[in-house]
Amino acid sequence: MYRAWFQCISGCEGRLALDSVVYRCPRCGDLLDVVHDLETLRHRSAAAWMKLFDSRVMTTEWPFGSGVWGKKEWVAPHVDPQNVVSMFEGSTNLMWTGRYGEDLGVPSLWVKQCGNSHTGSFKDLGMTVLVSTVKQMMADGKRIAAIACASTGDTSAALAAYSAAAGIRAVVILPRGKITTAQLVQPLANGALVLAIDSDFDGCMRLVTELAEKEGVYLANSMNSLRLEGQKTVAIEIVQQFNWEVPDWVIIPGGNLGNVSALGAGFDLMHELGLIAHRPRICVAQAAHANPLYQSYRSGFQTFEPMQALPTLASAIQIGNPVSYKRAMRALQRFDGVVEQATEAELADAAARADLAGMFCCPHTGVALAALEKLIARGEITRSQRVVVVSTANGLKFTDFKIRYHEDQLAGVPQPRYRNVPIPLPNDYQAVRDAVLRDLDTQPAARTASV
Repeated sequence: MYRAWFQCISGCEGRLALDSVVYRCPRCGDLLDVVHDLETLRHRSAAAWMKLFDSRVMTTEWPFGSGVWGKKEWVAPHVDPQNVVSMFEGSTNLMWTGRYGEDLGVPSLWVKQCGNSHTGSFKDLGMTVLVSTVKQMMADGKRIAAIACASTGDTSAALAAYSAAAGIRAVVILPRGKITTAQLVQPLANGALVLAIDSDFDGCMRLVTELAEKEGVYLANSMNSLRLEGQKTVAIEIVQQFNWEVPDWVIIPGGNLGNVSALGAGFDLMHELGLIAHRPRICVAQAAHANPLYQSYRSGFQTFEPMQALPTLASAIQIGNPVSYKRAMRALQRFDGVVEQATEAELADAAARADLAGMFCCPHTGVALAALEKLIARGEITRSQRVVVVSTANGLKFTDFKIRYHEDQLAGVPQPRYRNVPIPLPNDYQAVRDAVLRDLDTQPAARTASV
């Protein structure tokens, strides 16, 4: 009943089936979007769609208990349920930040915890759609030897896990020595072929793209718009968790820029089908060491220059030539969007400040929180507004970042503002007592001042 297809983002005529092995428009070479048959989707009212989606949340009905597959009609109507590869991803919590938001001056500040997913990042949301499509294609008789990706860590973990569940070979190309141990061990544990390359992400991306073109492996990076179909459910979940109300702002860390495009598509689809009456404003937050979108934004998007990204603590967004630049630019223009950047010290301190209020932020979330602080400081975000920060990964993947921050060993962070270190003491009650009482005498005032 429901249909979707690939279509050129620049408007070239023609539709391509979602089971086509194609990543760019065969006419102009631009990227492709997944386009849904809106007329058919409109046969169900907005209220009926809300009721249907609400009825599926966290159920055990296959595959609709997944936060992605609970919106199957809007995501991947071409996949038979028996070919869905799912870990019941999505449905992640929207966390109210409490005193942290109050202290920043935005009491209604929420963090969408996309890292509370199977492999610890939002990449699961797109990978379930892509791997399920490949499984469907293979069931229909297409020959696909493997699925491959370039990655700075999280994409490789998601691809390896979902491919292992599907029984499909995964090939992962990583920049050697530039991802965390926790991220590296995930694809190794799930049996992927892991290639560590003496390059950065952009170099790995060039290699995997050539591999897909010449050797027939299926490409799993976000230039494949099937990935974005799963990721757009973050936007739908946010609105659903607010009882189908739209926040004023959504702040998204940006690297390859697929996520801003995906969330924009989710809000657009809800708007087209009448589930929401308006769109939120969007801010894309980039690390200052890898900020080509920010530089383009400063020129009013008149120019775009790929750059050689410098090393950054936010390693997953250390990308100088983002494949989804054009998609992201258009989304920002539709959503009255802004782009902000964060230095290494700003992102590290912002993450640590949030941690003091009970969070455990990855460095990429730190980039978004630093951007939030800047938007508040210049009055673009006000006290009365509801704001959602998208946290892209679980902080437990980045324990080295946390440890080195508190040990004052992070490059680019000369004076960590919220450093906290253990106090060595002898095995003596009096010494312990004195340390505790001394802390109780001084710490409350210091915490109030710092947070």
